[in-house]
Amino acid sequence: MTDSPPLLSVRDLRVVINGLHILHGVDLDVAPAGVTALLGRNGAGKTTTVKAVMGLVPRTGSILFSDRDISSLPTHLVVRLGIGYAPEDRGIFVGLTVAENLRLAERAGTGGEPDYALVHELFPELRKRADQLAGTLSGGQQQMVAIGRTLLNRNRLIIADEPTKGLAPKVVAEVADVLARAAEAVPVLLVEQNLALVRRLAGTCVVLADGRTAHQGDTAALLADEDAARRLLGVGTRPPAAASPGPAGPGPAGPGPGGPAGGTQRRGAPAIPAITTEVKP
Repeated sequence: MTDSPPLLSVRDLRVVINGLHILHGVDLDVAPAGVTALLGRNGAGKTTTVKAVMGLVPRTGSILFSDRDISSLPTHLVVRLGIGYAPEDRGIFVGLTVAENLRLAERAGTGGEPDYALVHELFPELRKRADQLAGTLSGGQQQMVAIGRTLLNRNRLIIADEPTKGLAPKVVAEVADVLARAAEAVPVLLVEQNLALVRRLAGTCVVLADGRTAHQGDTAALLADEDAARRLLGVGTRPPAAASPGPAGPGPAGPGPGGPAGGTQRRGAPAIPAITTEVKP
């Protein structure tokens, strides 16, 4: 953890929606540089937490952004303070072109002109598809638009809610590269289920469980602790051991240690992934 004061500090954050208590007292700090990951099983309250920070849901508690209390501010004033938000559902306007989606994100009074050069450097695809309707883009291209909007203005913090959800592995790698580059200039609060991505990008992490903070600390230390990771996240972090071949027998379909009754993996079966990226509660 850094010795510098956090850029964003949340204490006792509570959210009640339609009589349902979603958050029961979340505490989290976002480091003033690099990537802070917000982790937890599905339904733990991660998206509700970032929506509460943005003022998109009713909330109580303390939210300090650069030592300024923003807990009672409406969303548009939170945004004007310099927090860019890429929501889980991307939130793009499918009936508008790529260029029009970006133009709508332009914000006056941010200390300079919209940084289209940066957006197009990181996402050259968006320049090539400027006149294409956003609704006809692939999921990865739509995510580029969502992240591009947060980079267009000179924000002081970027919140990215599951930016790799549903994307092909190649696109996941591209988005990871962009987030890494963006974090060199702007701190990022990253909500993510892909632990391989979290391991690569995030120096610190916060883990939620049942609407509360269950852990906060160094990401590498948490993921190195198999027992803690399994308890907090419901997944293991060690690569699977290579399956040893069974003794000669009737073959994969027959009885004996080499077949299904013996419990070993059949030849040609897909390998078990080292990290589960989507966890059901």
